[in-house]
Amino acid sequence: MDDPNALLEPGTLVRHPDQPDWGLGQVQSNVAGRVTVNFEHVGKVLVMSAHVSLDVVDDTDGGKSAAP
Repeated sequence: MDDPNALLEPGTLVRHPDQPDWGLGQVQSNVAGRVTVNFEHVGKVLVMSAHVSLDVVDDTDGGKSAAP
């Protein structure tokens, strides 16, 4: 199965599609389908790529999601 988060690098800004109240997150690490993200309202969370495809945020648009 393809890893939808495989290209996420540390520093990438993301949002969790099922947890909008977590706020903006910054990828801390991405190893073997396990992405550690520091979200502004809940802190560090380990996201399993097999279950969640994170939405990448364009940091030039004020934090709006780049996803449709």
